[in-house]
Amino acid sequence: MIGFGTKLVSEYAWVLYIFAVFLIGTGIKMIWWADKETDLAQNPLLKFMRRHFNVTDRLHGQAFFVRLPNARGKVVTFVTPLFLALVLIEVADIIFAVDSVPAIFAITTDPYIVYTSNIFAILGLRALYFALAAMLHRFAYLKQALAILLIFIGSKIFIADLLGWEKFPAEWSLGITFAILTAGVAYSFWKTDGHRSEEQPSG
Repeated sequence: MIGFGTKLVSEYAWVLYIFAVFLIGTGIKMIWWADKETDLAQNPLLKFMRRHFNVTDRLHGQAFFVRLPNARGKVVTFVTPLFLALVLIEVADIIFAVDSVPAIFAITTDPYIVYTSNIFAILGLRALYFALAAMLHRFAYLKQALAILLIFIGSKIFIADLLGWEKFPAEWSLGITFAILTAGVAYSFWKTDGHRSEEQPSG
C-alpha cells in the first residue's frame, strides 16, 4: 500500500487532495459513530460468507476447514468460525492500511520517512496495546480526539493552499497534534474520574 501510494503521489500530485478528503470523511464518520456499538453479526462480509459457504456452529481446534456431513448426509467441506475470524482480521488490516497511508502522505511524501514511521508504528502497536488494555476504559473520549486529529491532518493541505503557504509549518502541525491528543486524554481522565466518584457510595 505504501509503495502504491508513493508511486501515485510521485506521478500525480493531486492525489494528495483525494487522500485529504478521505481523511476528513473518515474523521467525520468516526465522530458520528464514536458512541455506537458495533454488531459483528450484522457485518456485511460475515453475512456474505455465511450465505455462500457452509459454516460450522463451533470451533474444530485450529482447523480452518473441516469435512462434515451436510443436512442431506453428504460429506462436504465446511468453513469454521476460526476462518471467518481470520478473514475479518485481514480485511481490517487492509482498511487500516487504506486509512493510515493517506494519513502519513498528508504529513510527508518522503518515502524513507513513510516506510520507517510505519515500521516503527507496527512494531510498537502490540506493546502499546497491552500497555493500555488494562486502562482502556479511562480513555473514553480518545476516539473523538483521534477523529478530530484526522480531520485536522486532512485539512492541512487545504489550509496551506488557502493561506498561500508552500507547506503547513511542521512546528504548528506537531503542536496542534499534541494539543488535540492531550485534550482528549485529559478530558477522558476527568470524565472517568467524575463517573467513578459518582458511583462510589458516600461515607
